[in-house]
Amino acid sequence: MKRPERVAVIGVGVLGASVGWNLSRRGAEVVFIDAGRPGEGVTNWSFSWVNASNKTVSRSYFDLNVAGMSAHRDLAKIIGPDSWWYPSGHLRWTDEPMAQARFLRTAEVLAGWGYRVEECTAADVRRRLEPAVTLPGAARVLFYPDEGWVHGRHLVRRLVHEAVASGAELRSGVAVRDLGTGGDGSVRTVALSDGSSLDVDAVVNAAGPSASHIAGLIARHLPMRAEPGVVARVSCAPVPIHRAMHAPHIELRPDGDASVVLHSREIDALIDTGEEPGQLARLLHESARDVVPELGEFPVAQVRTAHRPIPVDGFPSVGPVPSVPGYYEAVTHSGITLGPVIGRLLASEILTGERDALLTDFHPQRFPP
Repeated sequence: MKRPERVAVIGVGVLGASVGWNLSRRGAEVVFIDAGRPGEGVTNWSFSWVNASNKTVSRSYFDLNVAGMSAHRDLAKIIGPDSWWYPSGHLRWTDEPMAQARFLRTAEVLAGWGYRVEECTAADVRRRLEPAVTLPGAARVLFYPDEGWVHGRHLVRRLVHEAVASGAELRSGVAVRDLGTGGDGSVRTVALSDGSSLDVDAVVNAAGPSASHIAGLIARHLPMRAEPGVVARVSCAPVPIHRAMHAPHIELRPDGDASVVLHSREIDALIDTGEEPGQLARLLHESARDVVPELGEFPVAQVRTAHRPIPVDGFPSVGPVPSVPGYYEAVTHSGITLGPVIGRLLASEILTGERDALLTDFHPQRFPP
């Protein structure tokens, strides 16, 4: 296999930034392309929880996410944690007996796989971890000390800045209109909405919610789920919580910018009923006040409904499509957790042709033409 010299990375969220940064470090000429601005799409409207405790549906997917957590720690050593990396652990509890039993069973499985988990009392949580949180006295709280959260926009900007400083090119505010192929069927050009065209040796489709459209430019079918999610930010200073948590009916985490991020799967279910984003944000805020009363004193500053980039079977699509040489995919939910590890492994595969065993189950070929 001829090593590609010039690689276009389409989509500059956490996955695209991670792939491009790794390619640039290894000497490839990288062109980042984003229809908006780096890190301001789904990456900026994610709960951004770095974890493997919610990834037990298969052992290979769990192992990939554990590797993702480790890759974040490695990346923080290389570029510095700065304002993007917050390894402060994660709390989970519920007020529903059936859900509690399920969480406790999962914790047993995780402990058997060597994953650290501690059970805490409500009093212990308030004394040691989160004094501002209201919990029922009998709550059984799970604490995952090795998990954390990421400020995705800050991480993307840092990776892109370093890559550009090393010679990469950034084309933001332009969309990909077409992918041209040569006589052998391999990708050769990328046509952009500003009328320009790039000669390339390879492209990486890291376009998130638009990944299916980009795949269609080479007549590839990439089936995606339709799972929108609504995220709100409450503006507050000082921030009253210290880590990501899944409380009854609401997920909360600090955001690092004098704000708290709110999300709820229950409220996501109301998106298709036609509820306005403002009303969904109010519902999120009400649920958050039940857990952190202090948040009731502060306003909702931002709300956005984002479309998660999830392949139809729920697992990542990472790697080459052999029928179109030079075309690669990096499409997945949990991009925040997986970005650094997929970035490293896919960059290596692009440059060497060698596939890491961690990606064995996540090849794009599982989706037929």
